[in-house]
Amino acid sequence: MMGRNIRSRMALASTLPVLLVVLAIVSIFWQGRVQDLEASHQQRVNLLAHQVALFSAYGLFSGNTLSLQSVVEDIQREPGVKAVLVFNTDGHIAARSGESIIRRFDEIQTLNYVAQQRQRLIDVRIDQILPSAVPIEDIFYQGGPNRVMSLGNALIEVSRQDLEEVKRDALQTAIWIGVIGMLLGGLLAYRLGNWVVGPIVRISQMVKRIGEGNFAIQNEVQIDDPLMELQVSLNQMAMRLSWGRDELERQVETVTQALRLKKEQAESATLAKSRFLAAASHDLRQPSHALGMFVARLGQLPMDAQMRELVDNLEISVQAMQDLLDGLLDLSRLDSGNIQVRIGSVDLNELMSSVRSSLAGIADAKGLRLHIRPTQLWAFSDASLLQRMVANLVINAIRYTESGTVLVACRPHAQGGGVRIEVWDSGIGIPAAHHEDIFKEFYQLSNRAGDRNFGMGLGLNIVQRSAALLGHRIALRSELGCGTRFTLVLEAAPRSQSTAPSAVDTQESRPGDLTSDTHVLLIEDNDNAREAVRGLLQSWGYTVHVASSLSEARDHVSRLGAPDIILSDFHLGATEDGIVCIKTLREITGLHIPACVISGDTNDDFLQSVVAADLPLLHKPVRPAKLRSLLRRMGS
Repeated sequence: MMGRNIRSRMALASTLPVLLVVLAIVSIFWQGRVQDLEASHQQRVNLLAHQVALFSAYGLFSGNTLSLQSVVEDIQREPGVKAVLVFNTDGHIAARSGESIIRRFDEIQTLNYVAQQRQRLIDVRIDQILPSAVPIEDIFYQGGPNRVMSLGNALIEVSRQDLEEVKRDALQTAIWIGVIGMLLGGLLAYRLGNWVVGPIVRISQMVKRIGEGNFAIQNEVQIDDPLMELQVSLNQMAMRLSWGRDELERQVETVTQALRLKKEQAESATLAKSRFLAAASHDLRQPSHALGMFVARLGQLPMDAQMRELVDNLEISVQAMQDLLDGLLDLSRLDSGNIQVRIGSVDLNELMSSVRSSLAGIADAKGLRLHIRPTQLWAFSDASLLQRMVANLVINAIRYTESGTVLVACRPHAQGGGVRIEVWDSGIGIPAAHHEDIFKEFYQLSNRAGDRNFGMGLGLNIVQRSAALLGHRIALRSELGCGTRFTLVLEAAPRSQSTAPSAVDTQESRPGDLTSDTHVLLIEDNDNAREAVRGLLQSWGYTVHVASSLSEARDHVSRLGAPDIILSDFHLGATEDGIVCIKTLREITGLHIPACVISGDTNDDFLQSVVAADLPLLHKPVRPAKLRSLLRRMGS
């Protein structure tokens, strides 16, 4: 390809001057030939016209029409002559031969006859007929002896057809000369191209082979090649590159093996981290759950102001610890891929109400106004994940806002008919340079001292990864000192007539009347958790019965009858689980007893089993408000 391109350019460079020279020669030849032909033709026409005028003088002078007609007929027989006319001094035709539309001499000017005939490729010549130069001996002649008197005019029409044919022949001859010249020039250019391009093509082939990584074959160097030294240098370079490539491949293989080992170690470390986070969060949930219940029960006891302040601080610390556990749990679930998305129509107004219920107290404690606008919009999403995402955004806004308002609003999205969930705050704002960094794990822009009240920097990372899992788009708009706006863009859904979400995600119910007539059977194998929940339930006015296993629960039912509500932990010893326990008690009593499963497990198989059993689920550590709300609905 390269050789052809070079040859083409060489041929163009060589052929162009030849072409110009040939065109110049052909043009000069053709123009000269045409001029010669034209001059010769005009001389012949003029000569014929002069002959007619010369030979017609005697006939006109003597009035011999036969002689005059013979003259014009002889001239008309000449090649190309169309017509010959002789006019007397009166302008009348004295003799004519051939076809012509002229009847009188003055019609030549009137009809613009010469120009018309020229357009028909006919040349017209007019010559004055003069008498012979013989002295006139007339006694009555008053002029001098040399007076010349016109006898009339001769007109001849000669066709240009033959001339044009000769011109065309001359043009064809010129073209053939040009073609032959071009062929000779092209042949010369081709030979010149081979002489010049041959060595260049060999060099280009060597460079191409080296570029393709083929260093093994070396080109044979021709002694008479003008680029011999360059070819020798290229062969030497190819040899050195071959040695360098072999060494580089060995080094790359060594580095690749090391990187592969590091990658496997990193993957193992990531997996171990995920397992550790899952196990640690699960193991910490049980004591955290019991601690939260004890603190909630403690907060209901009478105490002085100093003790109340201490308990309030303790409750805030427990709440922060539970939030950290929730973040670690969400992160481990995202890392392990154990989150099963359940897309459906979500009532955004109920979701926002749940967020208000769970976070209004935190905002009030900080002196902020949490304003959540009512909405009639619905969207396609996973209700549980979406509520967690919105809650994380609101918590982040509360943490980084010292005064003012945190606003949550739902609006129709102008593009694509979607829905926007926007979380606004009047906080410190985020510089544009950190807009991407804040979504990284454990990244906190304004918490360089490591204050755990700001969390661990997992909230926004969980929001971003959850949004990607759900196919939602998240956008950020913020400037330093001007607050922040996070936007979630969801697909709009039609308004549904379905029932409210599960008890886990609903807002706290309006307080109602509680009596000791409501019997709750609490099945929990952990002593601390069991005693904490029992004490809290009793403080709310419930009659609580406890069991640590299925056999104890079965004995309780056989002795006291069916309870009004069953609360069961999922793991009951090594072999039993709460779902089977609830199902068994329902079968024994023959009643569909309202029941709920409480657990710290979050794996997908467990969640599917809870959904299949059609049971509400509370994740440990359970918020007392959620537990109380659930009990009110199940007891109503």
